[in-house]
Amino acid sequence: MLNIFTLANGRLFQEEIESLEELTRFQPIWVDLEAPTLEEKRWIKQHYGLSIPEDAMDEDIEESARFYEEDNGELHIRSDFLIDDEDDPRSVRVAFILNQHNANLKSRGVLFSIHDEDVPVFRLLRMRARRAPGLIEDAKEVLLALFDADAEYSADTLEGIYDELEKVSKQVLSGDVTDARAGEVLAAIARQEDLNGRIRRNVMDTRRAVSFMMRSKMLNSEQFEEARQILRDIESLDNHTAFLFDKINFLMDATVGFININQNKIIKIFSVASVALLPPTLIASVYGMNFKFMPELDWAYGYPYVVALMVASALGPMWYFRKRGWLK
Repeated sequence: MLNIFTLANGRLFQEEIESLEELTRFQPIWVDLEAPTLEEKRWIKQHYGLSIPEDAMDEDIEESARFYEEDNGELHIRSDFLIDDEDDPRSVRVAFILNQHNANLKSRGVLFSIHDEDVPVFRLLRMRARRAPGLIEDAKEVLLALFDADAEYSADTLEGIYDELEKVSKQVLSGDVTDARAGEVLAAIARQEDLNGRIRRNVMDTRRAVSFMMRSKMLNSEQFEEARQILRDIESLDNHTAFLFDKINFLMDATVGFININQNKIIKIFSVASVALLPPTLIASVYGMNFKFMPELDWAYGYPYVVALMVASALGPMWYFRKRGWLK
């Protein structure tokens, strides 16, 4: 899918392109390619003279090759964006190419973005740019606005983690944690821990991208200050992710502690039962080995007497354990 974004009266407008002829009628500041076909890549190369690298969205690209500038002035940035899907949270690699020196791009240049699936941050920026005139003025501000929206999206996701962990805390701290509930709690904690880790990696990647833009000296003074504000926002998110890791570890330890308590209760039952059955076992052993003849044959009440003695010897330890509170 090929979408272009043009500026009109300070607002960002989106157009979906389905042919090369349509592409030539616009002067965009942002060209977005979502899972582009070979034909769409050919349109970009034919109209803008831009060749999209084959490894643009590769996940195993070297870290040192994710931010660089070509001799012709093209700025290449590979950055990850978070998708907070309830069933499958993940990060999507997006390749940005900023070209400001092509004759077809005019003075403002064009930002090209290539990715495999729709990114929530892109939708958030499109909605903001339509509602807020003057938010975007050139391609560099589009890129900064995307990173700014990415930081805010990460902050919103962190708030969701806070809410989910609050629910988990109520379950754990209630004290009534069965093995089944403990399993559910551990699964919920694991999901939030994975999401929190992805956010931490995402903001780290965004920090590197913004820092690269600042070092490349491509930003004016106002844009440079905006980039510094984005870095300050990301710094505050780091503190929140660190706190959430501590909270997750606490809840994990507490849940595992309740599981151990439940297991100890089971072991205690077996220990009490084994101790309580020792006297009857001893009596049965003596009864079976120290009589020349079976007592019930010589004494009519011998067998009932021994059975009653065994029961009494078992009830004695049980009464003692109950009095000490070991059976609660």
